Amino acid sequence: MPTKSELANFLNARDLLLRYRTDYLQAYQHFSWPSLQYFNWASDYFDRLARNNSNTALWIVNEDGTERRFTFEEMSRRSSQTAAFLLKHGVRPGTRILMMLPNTVAIWEIMLAAMKIGAVLVPVSTLLTAEELRDRVLRSSVTHIVTDMERSSRFADIGGAQTRIMAEGTMTGWIDYTEAYDEQPAALSGEAAIPINSPYLLYFTSGTTSQPKLVVHSRESYPVGHLATMYWIGLQPGDLHMNISSPGWAKHAWSSFFAPWNAGATIFVYNYNRFDPKKTLDTIARYGVSTLCAPPTVWRILIQQPLASYSVSLREIVSAGEPLNPEVIAQVRSAWGITIRDGYGQTETVATIGNCPGQTVQEGFMGKPTPGHKILLVAVDGREGQEGEICLSRDSKPHSLMTGYLTGQLDDEQSAGSGLYRTGDIARKDEGGCFNYIGRVDDVFKSSDYRISPFELESVLLECPLVAEAAVVPSRDAKRGDVPKAFLLLAPGAEASRANAREIFRFIRSRIAPFKRIRRIEFRDLPKTISGKIRRAELRRIEATGEITSRAANEFCEEDFPELQ
Repeated sequence: MPTKSELANFLNARDLLLRYRTDYLQAYQHFSWPSLQYFNWASDYFDRLARNNSNTALWIVNEDGTERRFTFEEMSRRSSQTAAFLLKHGVRPGTRILMMLPNTVAIWEIMLAAMKIGAVLVPVSTLLTAEELRDRVLRSSVTHIVTDMERSSRFADIGGAQTRIMAEGTMTGWIDYTEAYDEQPAALSGEAAIPINSPYLLYFTSGTTSQPKLVVHSRESYPVGHLATMYWIGLQPGDLHMNISSPGWAKHAWSSFFAPWNAGATIFVYNYNRFDPKKTLDTIARYGVSTLCAPPTVWRILIQQPLASYSVSLREIVSAGEPLNPEVIAQVRSAWGITIRDGYGQTETVATIGNCPGQTVQEGFMGKPTPGHKILLVAVDGREGQEGEICLSRDSKPHSLMTGYLTGQLDDEQSAGSGLYRTGDIARKDEGGCFNYIGRVDDVFKSSDYRISPFELESVLLECPLVAEAAVVPSRDAKRGDVPKAFLLLAPGAEASRANAREIFRFIRSRIAPFKRIRRIEFRDLPKTISGKIRRAELRRIEATGEITSRAANEFCEEDFPELQ
């Protein structure tokens, strides 16, 4: 049974991080994960925070200019009504609910309600096709589905006897979600006996290198684990926090749910059908957003706009999802006088490494371990050193690590019986303890016996005015074995021409040492996951299937330009 002491343990841990918000050394040295057994974040913490609290908890602004605001007290009541509604329709502790919704208030109500009941949520992206949904429904064994009218047709041919709930609109065979608001708030008691390590969230990974895995998070790993994410972002009570992330991905839970509400901040949502950088920047400025989180893909789009012309009220800006290129940081700082602080984590974890408030940001570095995390770099031979695979020590018992994948416990290559969670990413650490990202284990390659970091080369390419996005992969070469080849998406207005290829090679020769120089470039659209990450594995496959002597359309080699030699 949860006790007052468990709530106190959670609040003490949270308050320490708030107290040392800009003093990383004190926060890291003194923070320890709270001792919890049956703690229910939604009922024990959020409902307590919401009692008689008229501050805005959730603020949704729609593309058409309409907006809705909900206080903490309202969200507590509405989620308890939703809990009663779900119980009425067969949801019990352990019941799995697939949720496919855009940024509507039902997401936040259902997230809270599921935790209050002890149900298990499977959030999925609104961009999934019917075939992808069939796979998700089958692999996650859901018995309840929640979506809206626009997306309901994708479930038409999916078999099973799932209870189907329509969050927006009405349709025969679907239960109207708005009936939840007619319910009396549920008086729950059974959830008190649910252990905190019980499943709560099942998230599919983005699948950049393989079929998406189904990650299992507990009632502790995200609700409590995201205290570290709260600290990395620099959130504090009263902030108006905006996270640019689509529902259905773990990052939405990171920064559009747990981290801001752990701090008692307001979650601000700009709900759009298609991302528009101008409208987004207008919204950030008009509403006075104070803290902003966005993935590198979005930051690379935003810097194409005249940032300095937008009068923003931002205090903290961060980026996660992929490593952030130094050129992007420099352009934003030049326009706004604020430094984007990079952070690192995965669907399987929270923000485990980051440039935290008060730290000096070294461009190109991810920062240091966030409070509660011990990070090791492990080489191929298993030795710990200054360079190697990023590993999270499980001996330190972090509350923030997934319990495993749905098919079983941690994969052998990730646990290896060594007390480590292996991330599959490579980094190096400087003398001051800051981590510099090198790339995925599968992405790093050798050319003429020199090791090549694609991310390093991509970061240089993004400094070229002609380049909007870049992905570097190995390309077979008769002399060197492999050479770096860059697939490039050109900046708006730039053409895939020989003249522009010459200018890019000229830029490369001025910025990159000969031993790791990009020898080939190809202009093309870049394949991406539905979360917006570049599928480098697909580009490697495309390149590996070609002949050494063949050349793709819009491909150029440095030897095509002898005048540059």
